[in-house]
Amino acid sequence: MLAEALYWLGVRPGGLYVDGTVGLGGHSYAILEKSSPNGFLIGFEWNESSLKLAKERLKVFEGRYQIVRENFARIKEVLNELGKGPVDGVLVDLGLSSFLLEESGEGFSFLKDEPLDMRMDKRLSRTAKDLVNQLSRLQLEDLLKSFGEERFAARIAAAICEARRKAPIRTTKELADLVYRAYPARARRAKIHPATKTFQALRIAVNKELDNLARFLKDAPDVLKPGGRLVVISFHSLEDRLVKRAFKEDSRLRALTKKPVVPKEEEIRENPRARSAKLRAAERI
Repeated sequence: MLAEALYWLGVRPGGLYVDGTVGLGGHSYAILEKSSPNGFLIGFEWNESSLKLAKERLKVFEGRYQIVRENFARIKEVLNELGKGPVDGVLVDLGLSSFLLEESGEGFSFLKDEPLDMRMDKRLSRTAKDLVNQLSRLQLEDLLKSFGEERFAARIAAAICEARRKAPIRTTKELADLVYRAYPARARRAKIHPATKTFQALRIAVNKELDNLARFLKDAPDVLKPGGRLVVISFHSLEDRLVKRAFKEDSRLRALTKKPVVPKEEEIRENPRARSAKLRAAERI
């Protein structure tokens, strides 16, 4: 939802903006282009490989941006350290990039056979393999329910514990196959792969995604100018609930989108992963 993000962010020449999830630099590029000739962008990206690729892509705007290897949860502290702000707008796109899914080799996709890692930042201590092999059955069940909203959490947790008694679970294929077998036969015919929610839950837990989002939503209004915009694109209900509540209850913000903005049919046809995206925007009072 690039066009929608730029619209709700209100990008203009000379503005100061934050891209809290730079990824490969798609949104950052568009913000810098639209804020030309003198707009400035501060980017946050904590995946080292993505950061390097984004910097290469943004070279054409040299001198008009700064990217830091940090999580957007630290937005307030980092901007203070940089002496930047207040800003005209902040954008975060919470979706997992195609690069991380398909090319990173870090085990984000159940469609590949890779080490079960899932850390977006190698400085994080616990991997998905650690969680799968070390948590108790009840802890695993709670994780799958809380972060994956997985209705077969108990069956999957039991299957994981049974399998790891024989040997540690080390790869994405091992885990995906195990979850598939744990699913009731009738449920395997659903549109989404049985391992989808398990992988989501583990990724959220490894990277502390909901904690980071909650911290960001608490601090982001403080870095905005009066009238500055905060735009969040989320991809599952756990994220969207946090954003919706913050925009409704935070007295520093006025929600601009009564309902979430969703992708147009044309975009979904071109990029099926966009189908679950929801954009919400708010303005600093």
